[in-house]
Amino acid sequence: MRPGVRDECRRHRLASRVERQGPIYVANADGQGARRITNNPRYDAEGTLSPDGKTIVFTSLRNGDLDIYTMGVEGRNLKRLTRTLGYDGGPFFSPDGKQIVYRAWHPQAAADSADYRGLIAQNLVRPVRMEIWVMDADGSHQHQVTNLGGASFAPYFHPDGKRIIFASNYKTPRSRNFDLYLINADGSGLEQITTNSEFDAFPMFSPDGHQLVWASNRNGKVQGETNIFIADWIEKP
Repeated sequence: MRPGVRDECRRHRLASRVERQGPIYVANADGQGARRITNNPRYDAEGTLSPDGKTIVFTSLRNGDLDIYTMGVEGRNLKRLTRTLGYDGGPFFSPDGKQIVYRAWHPQAAADSADYRGLIAQNLVRPVRMEIWVMDADGSHQHQVTNLGGASFAPYFHPDGKRIIFASNYKTPRSRNFDLYLINADGSGLEQITTNSEFDAFPMFSPDGHQLVWASNRNGKVQGETNIFIADWIEKP
């Protein structure tokens, strides 16, 4: 951590580091043939693949703000999808590839905008306020799905393309007690999925919707230990 950042992190509670450089690579399914496809001196990360395997959606700081971009799997045809000042990241395609779900926070007040810009200038963010958003795959029709407060993130579409699972600490904001929630893409029908007092996040459904995998601090041998859990998904228990 470079000089000054440590003190800044203490002053800005829960600030997180955005790495200066995070190039994106592609490789064969067996891990062979890895090749770098971005050449940007700033943050490129959080890449995920479209269902047809032709497009990568990812988060980048290349234009001075954390925004969402798409490109082909060879790194060509770069397109910026979000342009509103603030944190846009963690994107995933819908099962049909027509939509993208992501997390976002856009400062409204001038003081919040100044604070955000000051942190970004130091490669820092403070992701304590985030909501779930959805847009079309070309970046159009961007709209907010949740309005919960706290930090809601790690969204992923259910295979039916109509619901979104995500992690949130909105019941105890600024805490590490994240649980999984399910919500309709129109923002209705919020349902809590996990009730563990530890961190639960990064959920993903199997393609057939029969299983759910996620990361959790539960049962950790030391504080903060994160492991992968899998469970059968019972639609109507």
